[in-house]
Amino acid sequence: MRMFAVLSLSCLIGAVHAQDIVPRPARLERGTGDYMLTAATRIVASGAALPEASTLRDYLRPATGFDLPVTAHDGADAIRLRLDPKADLGKEGYRVVSDARGVTISAAQPAGLHYGIQTLRQMLPADIYRRARVKRTWALPAVAIEDAPRFSWRGSHLDVARHFMPKEFVLKHIELLAQHKMNVFHWHLTDDQGWRIEIKRYPRLTQVGAWRRDSMLAYDPPRYDGKPHGGFYTQDDIREVVAFAAARHVTIVPEIEMPGHAQAAVAAYPELGNRPDRTLQVGTDWGVIPHVFNVEDGTIAFLQNVLDEVMDLFPGQTIHVGGDECPKTEWAQSPAALARMKQLGLVPVTATLQDIQDYRDAQGKPAEHPALHGLQSWFIGRMDAYLTQHGRRLIGWDEILEGGLAPGAAVMSWRGEAGGIKAAGAGHDVVMTPERETYFDFYQADPKSPGFREPMGVRDVTTLARVYAYDPLPAALPASQARHVLGSQAQLWTEYMATPRDVEYMAWPRLVALAEGLWTPKALKDYARFEARMPAALGRLQVQDVNYRPLEGPR
Repeated sequence: MRMFAVLSLSCLIGAVHAQDIVPRPARLERGTGDYMLTAATRIVASGAALPEASTLRDYLRPATGFDLPVTAHDGADAIRLRLDPKADLGKEGYRVVSDARGVTISAAQPAGLHYGIQTLRQMLPADIYRRARVKRTWALPAVAIEDAPRFSWRGSHLDVARHFMPKEFVLKHIELLAQHKMNVFHWHLTDDQGWRIEIKRYPRLTQVGAWRRDSMLAYDPPRYDGKPHGGFYTQDDIREVVAFAAARHVTIVPEIEMPGHAQAAVAAYPELGNRPDRTLQVGTDWGVIPHVFNVEDGTIAFLQNVLDEVMDLFPGQTIHVGGDECPKTEWAQSPAALARMKQLGLVPVTATLQDIQDYRDAQGKPAEHPALHGLQSWFIGRMDAYLTQHGRRLIGWDEILEGGLAPGAAVMSWRGEAGGIKAAGAGHDVVMTPERETYFDFYQADPKSPGFREPMGVRDVTTLARVYAYDPLPAALPASQARHVLGSQAQLWTEYMATPRDVEYMAWPRLVALAEGLWTPKALKDYARFEARMPAALGRLQVQDVNYRPLEGPR
């Protein structure tokens, strides 16, 4: 007689202590009975599974009060963590089997054990996420789960340049990502309005570039808060965050913006700009600002020196260089930029700045001279070659496609999916980040609706349902190119998110919806059933003091 019977998702509500697993597993079978977690429970692990065993013990200790021993000796009444490199589970897949005698989590690699542990935690009452002892019983239902992600890139971006976020919040955000089986944290560290990463070689980047005198509250009419704002992460802070993320199998992708979004850096070191005789302040307005890096050898060397320190701090393969929204007005007026364009053969040696400024397209309308796009392509190409030389990989927003893209670079497609489709067609890996579906600075409800009192958004409405429905694989993409789509991530731009509580309200539960969309097999996605599981997911967030947006609207 089979021990397990396959249940529909609706049957699982209540069967797993009324706390359904999010993201929904690929396969779940429910058995009979429960396993009682007690002080006598052991964690059985050895070798490369030991770090995950320590993590599991640390997760369970605060709420249960049990300091479970980690041992290599198996037996009854145990949670077993087993690594089998030959298991057909992929890099991040796992199995969980539980019955009255204990639990076994198996995987081919430690990341899979980690995700199995997150599933185990979700099968316990939400109180397991508390940081002090709760006097209650801890029962795990008998189940058999086999699970693996659909996409390899499942992440969240966080902009700390517009509004600085304290290290403790960054750690909390990463922990929440890990709980929802997300594995990339894209850390937007520099922009016009602030430089947030300590660079030892260039101390003025944080002495000057990390602080602004004012912050914009609204565009129309322009309003400001009249308060100075700033902050940055020391290199020791960053090492702490990187280690914390690595223990949770989250890779951090740092973003150092170039050649645009550079005003904070140019304010610190005017020689990096196109008008070194001009002193700039760190930006106080949002939007696209015209002050960009120049294209001289000294600036290229400066930024490569910055990347040296960035690579020393972040061991992940991928480094983000921005590349988006780079106005080229200053280049069109710069003799140094014209000289570079001539050197590269982008314009004839007889070209003048007036020729660049007077350029018109085929319809006779004023337009940016193609050589300016070629100049940005050259700039990004220099960084790509440098990162490749050091065993790293460049990624940038889809504007880096303009003027041609270096062979090894990857693309984040934010202006819809067209850039991603184009990049995949040219053999580049792509992370799909279309703003209508993945920009979480957009409203969550219609601001024109009666009684609306949501926090300010940038524009448009991106509902929980819209996020859940998003599929990173465009229908227009040929199947032969689908392998280039790595996945997707949420974007948290913080122009109007001044505090961690603001960020959480805009992020959660939309990040829960995105997490399921990136992990769960497409055939198993069902928004009505997702909504039915949301109370349990929100209960876990509430226990952890996450300022999530309730399903019924603002609270």
